[in-house]
Amino acid sequence: MTYDYDLIVIGAGSGGVRAARMSAGHGAKVAVIEGDRPGGTCVIRGCVPKKLLMYGSSFSADAADAAGYGWQVDIGGHDWSHLITAKNAELDRLEGIYRNLLKNAGAELIEGWARLTGPNSVSVGDRSLTAAHILIATGGTPQIPDVPGLADCAITSNEALDLPAKPRRIVIYGAGYIALEFASIFNGFGVDTHLVYRGDLPLRGFDPDVRVEIATALAGRGITLHAGTTINSVAPGDDGHAVTLSNGSVIEADQIMAATGRVPNTAGLDLPALGIDLGPRGEIPVDARSATSVPSIFAVGDVTDRVNLTPVAIAEGHAFADTMFGGRPRTVSHDNVPSAVFTQPPIGSVGPGEDEARDMFGEITVFTSKFNAMKNSLSGRSEKTFMKLIVETASDRVVAAHMVGPDAGEIMQGIGVAVVAGATKADFDATIGIHPTAAEEFVTMRTPRD
Repeated sequence: MTYDYDLIVIGAGSGGVRAARMSAGHGAKVAVIEGDRPGGTCVIRGCVPKKLLMYGSSFSADAADAAGYGWQVDIGGHDWSHLITAKNAELDRLEGIYRNLLKNAGAELIEGWARLTGPNSVSVGDRSLTAAHILIATGGTPQIPDVPGLADCAITSNEALDLPAKPRRIVIYGAGYIALEFASIFNGFGVDTHLVYRGDLPLRGFDPDVRVEIATALAGRGITLHAGTTINSVAPGDDGHAVTLSNGSVIEADQIMAATGRVPNTAGLDLPALGIDLGPRGEIPVDARSATSVPSIFAVGDVTDRVNLTPVAIAEGHAFADTMFGGRPRTVSHDNVPSAVFTQPPIGSVGPGEDEARDMFGEITVFTSKFNAMKNSLSGRSEKTFMKLIVETASDRVVAAHMVGPDAGEIMQGIGVAVVAGATKADFDATIGIHPTAAEEFVTMRTPRD
């Protein structure tokens, strides 16, 4: 049978664009369908704009720290509209780059919303397209919990990036990395920030020590933590919104943000009609090759709900292209994926948390260090840097590393290489540290924790 394309990619985010570019480079005829802006969640409404706002919010703490070094800093007021305009200009630039990446690779960009009409066919508006293979890379989308009054007034991470004005008081509902990052952002801009979450600690699934340390750090930065609570209802208040919590307390806020998680973006694709049964969160089940139960249809990235990180989606998309069109079959390992949470202070992590590591490896040896960062010796900030290594006792292999403190993400990238390579604690011990840095602590920890 003759098809219009060798490959149709649905979604022009990081994973979809990488798959399209590499497939076209291997000689495939490729079309990419996107209903919004090329670049996807990460570039347009996720990690890139979020980190730009994080950079902006960090200057208030830097100014406060500068006083300890003799600077007389008066940062004055902040022009929120200037920041949003500058951020949007950068996103426009990046969107243009993504468009050009597809064009230069020879992939056709089709703008519109896609719906699968068969195992080899897709409709876009009034067009019907066919392909030998279809790759779904539609990512995820925020969800708002079913709480009385919440959906009427709450924003999500999408809208939080484009607020016309900076709020005075904000309630953020959730305790995942998105909730914590936006709490840090708004707090850094001087917003009275409240974080409401069900558990006793934020960041469920992270190492337990990391969870304790980041909660302490966020509270130390002035964020009000409402642990062990949920939002019961939201109603108009005397000055904005009245947010009633499960413990009976009421928070007055002019902005509410729902950050209770994202779900795979599969609505409207009509996948069940093709025989693809979605998972409990709406995710597309795939095998190690990113193949679905329909031989011609594949999926990569957050829509599969495996490891929901942009670099993972990119790696999956690249592996798909090499396997399908490049003559080099390969899969992506989802083990030991380094990650960062861009809070203030940031978190870096690779490998399992302590409880999970004990379940996986049996006997483990744990090394920790908690210290005052050198910068804080004069700034007067009491916030501590925390580091942790988890070692499989029998093999001496370092199986995990965790950090809370300045530059955690940058440091963890290098540590991640060592963990993936199977470095032992003896290898860490034999490595000379770079002095004076925080990073050297990872190669100088000698005494196991009791």
